[in-house]
Amino acid sequence: MKNRDNSNSVDIMLGNPKQALLKMSIPLIISLLISSLYNLIDAAWVSGLGADALAGVGFFTPIFMILVGFGNGLGAGAAFAISKYVGEGNKSKADNASAHSILIDIAVSIIITVILWILLIPILNAMGVGQTIGYATDYGNIIVLGSIFIILSNALYGIYRGEGDSTRPMYAMIASAILNMILDPIFIYYLNLGVKGAAIATIISAVFVILILLYWFYIKKDTYLKPIFGNFNLEKDIGLDIVKVGIPASIQLLNNAFFAAVFSALLAFVSSTDSVAVYSTGWRIVTIGTTPLLAIGTALISVIAANYGAKNYKNIQIAHRYAMKISMIFAFAVAILTNVFAGDIASIFASSGTSVRIASELTGFLSWIVIYYPTMAVGVASTYVFQGIGRGITAMFQTIMRETGFTIFFAVLFAIVLNWGVWGAWMGIVLGEVVSNNITLLWADLTIKKLID
Repeated sequence: MKNRDNSNSVDIMLGNPKQALLKMSIPLIISLLISSLYNLIDAAWVSGLGADALAGVGFFTPIFMILVGFGNGLGAGAAFAISKYVGEGNKSKADNASAHSILIDIAVSIIITVILWILLIPILNAMGVGQTIGYATDYGNIIVLGSIFIILSNALYGIYRGEGDSTRPMYAMIASAILNMILDPIFIYYLNLGVKGAAIATIISAVFVILILLYWFYIKKDTYLKPIFGNFNLEKDIGLDIVKVGIPASIQLLNNAFFAAVFSALLAFVSSTDSVAVYSTGWRIVTIGTTPLLAIGTALISVIAANYGAKNYKNIQIAHRYAMKISMIFAFAVAILTNVFAGDIASIFASSGTSVRIASELTGFLSWIVIYYPTMAVGVASTYVFQGIGRGITAMFQTIMRETGFTIFFAVLFAIVLNWGVWGAWMGIVLGEVVSNNITLLWADLTIKKLID
């Protein structure tokens, strides 16, 4: 028998697109804020070990982004496929797609773990890890071994979003964050495990999330979707729908990790590992600031996919424009607050030991980087439109264009060619984002109009 609340979520997703977007976005904003918050808490605790420890973990950050990227990417693929089948009114196919998604997630996790275990040290050395190699490998080896839990926990969220439920993942993430916050100081300082302790706390928290999500599926059994493997039937078109969005979305986020690695190497070249620590720490703060925009965009995938399956193309246009509108409000508010309190925020992460020496540079980074936030509001919503209509490769290209294309180009131009140093690298991010986000907006608007016509 269908759970009443979750059946209602499906009805809302196919009804008023504005209401559906708000219903899904608010729990997603809270979920992603919690996730970003405990990543920041990790950084805050690690900063007490010194700037080298913070930089070492910072060098591993792009690799960690690969794991989260594959999890989120596969989750986006699951959300698209499931929401589309729900929109088509095909419940049994949606159930089958949820089982397909879990199996695909596990297979990809195993492959990624093996590859990263073999290539971890060469990747870190290529990034210019230098004297912080010990910290980076201590942290990284544990995370890589537990990567299946990081990928699977993020991917399972996509199954819930596919049925229009973003509330339960929020509860799971809050519980996980609380656990991580408790375990961090215990493992890092009380048990004297240092950065290894931070990694262990992260893995335990990811396992906890998976157990909660699987409990609702297989023990409580009150979800709309029923990913029961006894009824699993291998269907090529279901697998194709998941991977045609999931794999490009994973590569799209993998490109973000590639950008972070290249950018860290650029900073080490024009400055020092202190600038890498500033970037990795500052970007965690940027992630918190832009979380509402990413949450709204993530919710948009399911709303658009459901209406795409139901052929309600006008609702896609309404949802896209509404997503940009509310994202813009968040973007301006966060940009102003971050700029005003940049020094206070920086002091939290650079207040003790050798970390104090990065406080001034971190303040400058936070003051300037917020310039591009309003354009990100339209760029994120527009990119996620393409994932919602199954054009994952297009969305991937747009991200590569933004990060590897415009942003790296301008960063190298300003930092090296014009010899503006670290400040030029920060401005490269800003200008690259501004240009590419506006291109993506025009692209999405034209695509939606063609669907309606």
